Amino acid sequence: MRLAFCGNDNASAYNISAGVLRNVCFVDALNLVPHVFLLFITFPILFIGWGSQSSKVQIHHNTWLHFPGHNLRWILTFTLLFVHVCEIAEGIVSDTQMKSRHLHLFLPAIMGFVAATVSIVYYHNIETSNFPKLLLALFLYWIMAFVTKTIKLVRYCQDGVPFSQLRFCITGIMVILYGLLMAVEINVIRVRRYVFFMNPQKVKPPEDLQDLGVRFLQPFVNLLSKATYWWMNTLIISAHKKPVDLKAIGKLPIAMRALTNYVCLREAYEEQKKKVEDHPNRSPSIWLAMYSAFGRPILLSSTFRYLADLLGFAGPLCISGIVQGFQNTTNNTNSTEKDPSNSYLSSEEFLRNVYVLAVLLFLALILQRTFLQASYYVTTETGINLRGALLAMIYNKILRLSTSNLSMGEMTLGQINNLVAIETNQLMWFLFLCPNLWAMPVQIIMGVILLYNLLGVSALVGAAVIVLLAPIQYFIATKLAEAQKSTLDYSTERLKKTNEILKGIKLLKLYAWEHIFCKSVEETRMKELTSLKTFALHTSLSIFMNAAIPIAAVLATFVTYAYTNDRPLQPAQAFASLSLFHILVTPLFLLSTVVRFAVKAIVSVQKLNEFLLSDEIGGDSWRGVDSSVPYESCKKHTGLHTKAINRRQPLRYQLESYEQPARKQTRPVEIDDVAIKVTNGYFSWGSGLATLSNINIRIPTGQMTMIVGQVGCGKSSLLLAILGEMQTLEGKVHWSNVNETEPSFEASRSRNRYSVAYAAQKPWLLNATVEENIIFGSPFNKQRYKAVTDACSLQPDIDLLPFGDQTEIGERGINLSGGQRQRICVARALYQNTNIVFLDDPFSALDIHLSDHLMQEGILKFLQEDKRTLVLVTHKLQYLPHADWIIAMKDGMVLREGTLKDIQNKDVELYEHWKTLMNRQDQELEKDMEADQTTLERKTLRRAMYPRESKSQLEDEDEEEEEEEDEDDNMSTVLRLRTKMPWKTCWRYLTSGGFFLLFLMIFSKLLKHSVIVAIDYWLATWTSIDNANEARNTYHVAVFSILSGAGIVLCLITSLTVEWMGLTAAKNLHHNLLNKIILGPIRFFDMTPLGLILNRFSADTNIIDQHIPPTLESLTRSTLLCLSAIGMISYATPWFLVALVPLGIAFYFIQKYFRVASKDLQELDDSTQLPLLCHFSETAEGLTTIRAFGHESRFKQRMLELTDTNNIAYLFLSAANRWLEVRTDYLGACIVLTAAVTSITEGPHSGFVGLGLLYALTITNYLNWVVRNLADLEVQMGAVKKVHSFLNMESENYEGYLDPSQVPKDWPKEGEIKIENLCVRYENNLKPVLKHVKAYIKPGQKVGICGRTGSGKSSLSLAFFRMVDIFDGRIVIDGIDISKLPLHTLRSRLSIILQDPILFSGSIRFNLDPECKCTDDRLWEALEIAQLKNMVKSLPGGLDAMVTEGGENFSVGQRQLFCLARAFVRKSSILIMDEATASIDMATENILQKVVMTAFADRTVVTIAHRVSHILDANIVLVLSEGFLVECDTASNLLLKEDGLFTTLVKTHK
Repeated sequence: MRLAFCGNDNASAYNISAGVLRNVCFVDALNLVPHVFLLFITFPILFIGWGSQSSKVQIHHNTWLHFPGHNLRWILTFTLLFVHVCEIAEGIVSDTQMKSRHLHLFLPAIMGFVAATVSIVYYHNIETSNFPKLLLALFLYWIMAFVTKTIKLVRYCQDGVPFSQLRFCITGIMVILYGLLMAVEINVIRVRRYVFFMNPQKVKPPEDLQDLGVRFLQPFVNLLSKATYWWMNTLIISAHKKPVDLKAIGKLPIAMRALTNYVCLREAYEEQKKKVEDHPNRSPSIWLAMYSAFGRPILLSSTFRYLADLLGFAGPLCISGIVQGFQNTTNNTNSTEKDPSNSYLSSEEFLRNVYVLAVLLFLALILQRTFLQASYYVTTETGINLRGALLAMIYNKILRLSTSNLSMGEMTLGQINNLVAIETNQLMWFLFLCPNLWAMPVQIIMGVILLYNLLGVSALVGAAVIVLLAPIQYFIATKLAEAQKSTLDYSTERLKKTNEILKGIKLLKLYAWEHIFCKSVEETRMKELTSLKTFALHTSLSIFMNAAIPIAAVLATFVTYAYTNDRPLQPAQAFASLSLFHILVTPLFLLSTVVRFAVKAIVSVQKLNEFLLSDEIGGDSWRGVDSSVPYESCKKHTGLHTKAINRRQPLRYQLESYEQPARKQTRPVEIDDVAIKVTNGYFSWGSGLATLSNINIRIPTGQMTMIVGQVGCGKSSLLLAILGEMQTLEGKVHWSNVNETEPSFEASRSRNRYSVAYAAQKPWLLNATVEENIIFGSPFNKQRYKAVTDACSLQPDIDLLPFGDQTEIGERGINLSGGQRQRICVARALYQNTNIVFLDDPFSALDIHLSDHLMQEGILKFLQEDKRTLVLVTHKLQYLPHADWIIAMKDGMVLREGTLKDIQNKDVELYEHWKTLMNRQDQELEKDMEADQTTLERKTLRRAMYPRESKSQLEDEDEEEEEEEDEDDNMSTVLRLRTKMPWKTCWRYLTSGGFFLLFLMIFSKLLKHSVIVAIDYWLATWTSIDNANEARNTYHVAVFSILSGAGIVLCLITSLTVEWMGLTAAKNLHHNLLNKIILGPIRFFDMTPLGLILNRFSADTNIIDQHIPPTLESLTRSTLLCLSAIGMISYATPWFLVALVPLGIAFYFIQKYFRVASKDLQELDDSTQLPLLCHFSETAEGLTTIRAFGHESRFKQRMLELTDTNNIAYLFLSAANRWLEVRTDYLGACIVLTAAVTSITEGPHSGFVGLGLLYALTITNYLNWVVRNLADLEVQMGAVKKVHSFLNMESENYEGYLDPSQVPKDWPKEGEIKIENLCVRYENNLKPVLKHVKAYIKPGQKVGICGRTGSGKSSLSLAFFRMVDIFDGRIVIDGIDISKLPLHTLRSRLSIILQDPILFSGSIRFNLDPECKCTDDRLWEALEIAQLKNMVKSLPGGLDAMVTEGGENFSVGQRQLFCLARAFVRKSSILIMDEATASIDMATENILQKVVMTAFADRTVVTIAHRVSHILDANIVLVLSEGFLVECDTASNLLLKEDGLFTTLVKTHK
């Protein structure tokens, strides 16, 4: 057949007698001209002209969209492309009905399609290179296309082509589109004036694009890239080469930053406040504020959502059409050929063509998925913006909360943390799900209407089944929430117990009590597991309902249909309605979730509102603090302004600076020499009752004022009142213009006039390095820093830390003792360059040496040299002589005010009282001189640190993983590891649930999916039979019902087995982990930070308990669904397998790249959340300090940075999810297209065509779940891996050579100890700590062991218990070598009192005797010996009185005495005291000494002394040095050696 443009079956084709334009063929040829013109012009420009890009604007992303009408142009072009596709299709379909090829029917359309594609590519390149003159080519093209199309349209009108003909409609639409595109082009010329105007307009790129840090480009890319997340490609591919870090994801664009959104929300909220001002009982609505700030994007998202949902119904309709058309073509094969002159198609004929329907289905799917992802993205972004704004609002509120609110418990720290961690997230999640609320009802109604159209009344039966079962879903969801809550309670309790075990592990091991405590944890764990069982049951029920409801609905519908209708069920109806049921189930299942979230959101908003309306402190006016707030504009103070006046007397300064006396004498203070003056002050803590009354004081400038008084007389309150933290009932606080004495002195000039440095009574540290804690935002000055650290004697402490002053301290860092924390806080106050320093009882946690040093160096020297005004609250009256001014307080009033001389003269009584107190304090000092608390604190710190030195890189949690993988650390291996799924770990996890369950799970899963496929297959065969009689009908219905029933039962069984297996695995893993840890060597606990071990029990166990089973379930379900679908389609049309190969390859690469990037982004999201939450709780704890320093704005800035960092990580994570979903959805659409085309050309019969398409449609829903679940599982398997790394640890060897029965019951009876050539080390790769020690201790002797720090004293005590590795020599007790004994026997027969008294939560009885072996009399006797009997008797419950966690309800001394009683209860003939008196006061120590002499008279006592004076009366003294035993004799003999080590130790300690 020869090809001819106008076809060669029509003689009149080239006839132009009626005029050229009357010839259809000529008009079509004319339509080719503009397209060819465009291609000729643009191709050279696109390929050649792009070589010289001289005019590119230098911005770092080529994504700058700056031509007006940009989005409109993209939308119009896409519409144009779609219309072109229709035109091509119409042409080809018309052409098939001709006798010969008519190229003019579709060639111009194809060229038009190419031209339209080129036009948008061309436009995009012009826009990114900013060369608007070249747009003229496009302008000309639109005009020409518009003209030629109009000619064609006019020609059709003249020919009287009816409107119902498709070609007429298409031409009309194209005229409109070309016209609109022309208008857009004219608008660009009008705005940018690049041609026909003298001065073209200059434009600048937006701020975000000029900033190289902004990497989140979604708002700045063109429409196509926005819809497909094309700009994410670079990030996701680079994740393969190196891990994504915070630098790679950059900063948030300005519009999404917390500050921008905060300002929006704040203004909206203020407006709501104004509205309700007149109605005192109404509170401002946060909902309305949220709506006015973020309403527009939510509406946009909902629009997208509606469009997507409506397009979703294209699937079932197209299936129905294709199957119907397929049936018709098989029934009637002869089609009529049309007459060429009448070659017009009507729309109905066009839509009956199966291939047309297949393409339409493909396009509808692509559009639907694009809209759906756009809707998700917009809600996510809005949710994140909302959360940022809420966090900023909460933070600002925290900074202005009145102190009384926090201390009086109206707003506890816990509540604030909940607001930040839970309530804001609830609201964010609600926003994510929000569009569902109004989209779902529409979707359900539409679905039911369509079903009714297909199947009539029987459809309503199926719909009724779904609707009736939906409430059960809601019920299950609420039950799930309850179960989760009780699980949480139990796991908190279990963690508390585990934490206690880990803190007291040394004691538990020494007393051989591990198993008792292990049992108690196991008991709690059993309760937790029971509650987890209900949780698992409900989860599996929920999964079961989700899978079974559609089966039940379909069963009900089709059975009803078979018996009520005369006509047999057609495949078209059957598969379209099946597909509709699948669509309907999703909204109903989600509805229960959405409703639950809505309820939670309402509660969250109430809590937020309460918080935002709670009391604030007065305005900032009183101190004139210049708190340069970065967003002053939006800081409208709603708090009451305290009536305060700033008195400024500038004249006095000038005078003062000339006549500055050399040494300040204590001269009588004139009034204008006052820094702060309080007149007639009454202050309260918010209760309305004055805590401080009638306060009239003044604080002299540049001098030291001391405030003294008994505990609780209002000293600290007075400081806080001055700082404006208390409510002023009446009176005033004047802050005078504080003098800047020597203008020449650099430091003074940089001081902020009203600034205060404040050290609170309870030390408050930031989670930051030591240096940052001291500098606290001031500039770093090395000299000053050194002077301050020396004054506070911090240097020795800093030297002990692993990274010096760059070590992280605070909640998440290293734990410091009270004294160390307090000194850092004082150092912070001293370092600040402020005129006024407030120190609230800085000496309370310090011992005498440090106090004196701090007083001399820090206060008298450092502060007074700077001429700073100091207010010092203290109990140490011996420092009173140093004070320039004294304020004595009593019961919230000022008792006396003046210099010490004044008081001595005026109030003799008070002065005498002070004197007696001072004497008493002096006596205590003499006693105290020995008790050097600081050395102790440092010792504790060193003990905590020394094991870490060998492993200071332990900071990295995943170290265990690295060790396995460090064989060859080149890039390729790392990459391989990053992309590899942890299959080994998965296998470990699955097998820890037991092989039987694993087999059961796999078997039931496969069976279930086979049955589900069988149901649909049966439906296909049933509907494809032409002649239906009653008997055949019944037979089909029966088989269908049986299969459906089996499917429903199997759904239940599979969901139960997965959860059951998950539970068993969780149970076994936790059990093994706990037992492994409890039996671990003590060295392991020294080396591994407590937090790391606890993490295994908290976060990781939680993941194994609750997160892995559902992920696993979802993964297996979606994978099997996809596989069964592919199998089904291939069975129906084998050609599909050929097309599957490229799609499979694409899918493999998409999931491979996505998993890596997703894992990194997930980790970034997790790791950026913690600092944010900590910053909030930190701020709430240190409120007074932050406000006193006036550092609010700095903290706000920090909060905004942290919020933005977390938000950008989350935003990228959700964008990566969208990236994946768009790609898998498009792949799914391609599968549908290939399945449709192959089944139409190759299909066996209509039933199978329908089946293939139905399955292809389900694939689109499940493909991305496969990848998402794989990625999640990979992250979650990290937890299993971490737990496993602990399970491979060495345990202590608990077995001995002797059987416990061979050891005498009363061993050790005598208490005779022989140490023979003992060598000890902590681990076999470490140096020995004791070398060749020989000693003999007779039964009943009192032995003292001393030596310098690190000489091996404690190691010797541990050697008795075999807590360390004895690699040479032996210890023989009563004739038995201890290395032969089972560990439990050995440790249960000896007693020890440790340096740190450890008590466990529980009763006193439990603390003395956890094994419950002793009688009450025995316990009372022990308490009496320890002199605790009376105290315990006075407690409610006596022996059953409760001890709080760590024994906090007793003093340190009492705790140590309990430990003594505990040692006494165990009737062992050997007692070891390891520095037992180190941390207690003199009185307790005396009791201890007395008891050892009397109650333990007949037992062997080994005392490790931290003060040599304690062992002077021991029978024998062993002196150790560097692991060797250097001296061994009685104390009196050793003291005779002048140059002996013992003598020097005694001398230095005296």
